Amino acid sequence: MMGKKREKKIVIGITGASGSILAAKAIEKLISVGISVSVIASNPSRMVWDQEMDESYGEALEKWSDSGLMEYYGIRELTAPIASGSYPTMGMAIVPSSMATISALSHGLSDNLIRRAADVCLKEKRPLVVVPRESPLNAIHLENMTNLAKIGVTILPADPPYYLGIKTLDESANYTAERILLSLGITDELPMNMRYNGPSSTT
Repeated sequence: MMGKKREKKIVIGITGASGSILAAKAIEKLISVGISVSVIASNPSRMVWDQEMDESYGEALEKWSDSGLMEYYGIRELTAPIASGSYPTMGMAIVPSSMATISALSHGLSDNLIRRAADVCLKEKRPLVVVPRESPLNAIHLENMTNLAKIGVTILPADPPYYLGIKTLDESANYTAERILLSLGITDELPMNMRYNGPSSTT
């Protein structure tokens, strides 16, 4: 007898880097396409969120919970199911990712749930997407990201595609969210309005 169909689930880690809108857009996009989301947020990320966003983090959690597709874990909940490789997920995105988190992953440290869940993705060879938020980058930052890229991590800077005429942070964050879903294998291609179709014809 066949077992139940496995639930499609993505882990989203939110660290204390600037760029809370990127996490919000990624989570909302996943929920909109019917993907369950396990959310982990560091304590600094919640402070940054409340500085950057009009909607409080608590209000956002309540809204996501209403979808029935979101579960939330505290940063110290190392007994959470997503801390084990035997618990099936489709992968993870850390958005936005601080350089401290990138450094920890590069050196095999898994001392909180975000880092442990990411380490699980690495050892189980599941997709892991990291959206770094720092500028300019020093040699240590670059070396740590290179180490992760060499073992299959997708490094996805939140860079807007200027050729699409993006004018707002909201548009830019929407584009990054779509790129995250694409990198995780949730979607097969970008929406038509987010693709480069060559130079515009002129008369």
